Amino acid sequence: MMLNKIYVDRLIEDALLEDINYVDAATDYLIPETQQGSAQFIAKADGVLAGMDIALRVFEIIQPDFKAEVFKHDGDVLKKGDIIAKISGNTRTLLKGERTALNLLQHMSGVATATNSAVKIIEGTKASIADTRKTLPGLRPLEKYAVTVGGGKNHRYNLSDCAMLKDNHVDAGGGITNAVNSLRKKLGHTVKIELEVRNLDELKEALSVDVDIIMLDNMSCEDMKKAVEITGGKAKLEASGGITDETLRAVAETGVDIISMGAITHSVKAFDISLKIIK
Repeated sequence: MMLNKIYVDRLIEDALLEDINYVDAATDYLIPETQQGSAQFIAKADGVLAGMDIALRVFEIIQPDFKAEVFKHDGDVLKKGDIIAKISGNTRTLLKGERTALNLLQHMSGVATATNSAVKIIEGTKASIADTRKTLPGLRPLEKYAVTVGGGKNHRYNLSDCAMLKDNHVDAGGGITNAVNSLRKKLGHTVKIELEVRNLDELKEALSVDVDIIMLDNMSCEDMKKAVEITGGKAKLEASGGITDETLRAVAETGVDIISMGAITHSVKAFDISLKIIK
């Protein structure tokens, strides 16, 4: 798992405190403190698994000596009915951790599944699928990790990673040439500049100031093909804006290098997974 353990533990602890701020009124009064039990994670649909270690960590934080037998791992393709893992421990632990574990596991698997679907659509082209910063606050590292599990690539993690000039930056910064030249005077040599353009004239101006990456924002496939020809490999080309599964293949076939999709994080359907106590 390529995730910072400190971040993961803090996130889980905050989620557990949100769910059990004082007492679990059902579990603590119904289940004897010493009762032991087992439960199984079961896939209720087809898709790609992501976040298994995160889900298990929920129970480990509640009960450090709980036991887990894992049958499916992150990146594995799931079929409806697959048993993903079996966990054993104090019954109170299983019941208290269930919702937090499933919330994280279902969301991350939903992201991985949506990403994998997009990756399959563009197979055979030179393009790659990337995420965006359109993530749920506090969950960005989990979502971006899930994107990689689904076969996609990560765009910048935050505003510090890359100097990306969108339309508002350009308009507020006095136009493309002025904005880029002003920015370059202050940037360190390790920071790349990405520029969003809205038409082919802006593309030509972007090329004249030697930006590293050019984002083609909401362009038609016809214009994107022309952009690829005009650019001639002088900069990476990223397509973005309003791209759906129906248009994705056509966009990839224009010859762009990257297709960034906010939908694979901000609009995904949670993957259906259940946790069932073994009677």
